[in-house]
Amino acid sequence: MSQKSHGLLQGKKGIIFGPLDDKSIAWHIALAAFREGAQFALSNVKVAFRLGTIAQLGKLCGDAPLVACDASSSEDIATAFNEVKEKFGKIDFIVHSIGMSKNIRKDRPYDDLNYDWYHETLDVSAMSLHRIVAGALKAEALNDGGSIVALSYIGAQRTFSSYSDMGDAKALLESIARSFGYRLGQRGIRLNTVSQSPTKTTAGSGIEGFDALYDFAEKISPLGNATAEDCADYVVTLLSDLTRKVTMQNLFHDGGFSTMGTSDRLLEALYGQKQ
Repeated sequence: MSQKSHGLLQGKKGIIFGPLDDKSIAWHIALAAFREGAQFALSNVKVAFRLGTIAQLGKLCGDAPLVACDASSSEDIATAFNEVKEKFGKIDFIVHSIGMSKNIRKDRPYDDLNYDWYHETLDVSAMSLHRIVAGALKAEALNDGGSIVALSYIGAQRTFSSYSDMGDAKALLESIARSFGYRLGQRGIRLNTVSQSPTKTTAGSGIEGFDALYDFAEKISPLGNATAEDCADYVVTLLSDLTRKVTMQNLFHDGGFSTMGTSDRLLEALYGQKQ
């Protein structure tokens, strides 16, 4: 992560959903946003405040307020935005970095999903974006010209067997971003998703075969996998006024992986020869 501040978010206020610990992408987004001059609240479910180290992150970010919120609950979201408005007034940005799958954690194969868990995957990982945006609008908490960014993965477009129902959730997340992005454009509010490289987060590391997936992407990507710190710097640009005409996009931040077919590095690793 860049240690130099460019003041890109000076005077801006927001809320970041999803930080848990220093392995979370949202954690690094918070540090980068604070470095660039933003004030914001940090939000996660109540249990995360006990299991994670969000309070420590709050201190690192100028005593950022902590807002407990279950993003699958419209009531919790309404309460969260009321709290944020009391603290900051209207805000300029929202970051959505929320995702979970019990089917993946419990090693359920895609052709034999637990459908209650499947619904929860879609609800928590994708529909929560719709709830959060709708909740912000109902609370009149978001300034015109604001920016919303949600974290996605290329599993929304391509099949990775171990990614299972999270691929469906990310596809829905990206669709919600497009549908809401059109409507928000009337107020100059942008909504984009960032499709990040495989990243060694707490959630990512829980996917079976993650290390192999990470190594595969590393060998194909011309620039190598993007780290959580790299992602944070990129997200900051999307929250800033420098990208005021970028909306409804799924932006690949993956070292070039999404454009590649194969690479010399991968072929050498597999077959001992280049193309």
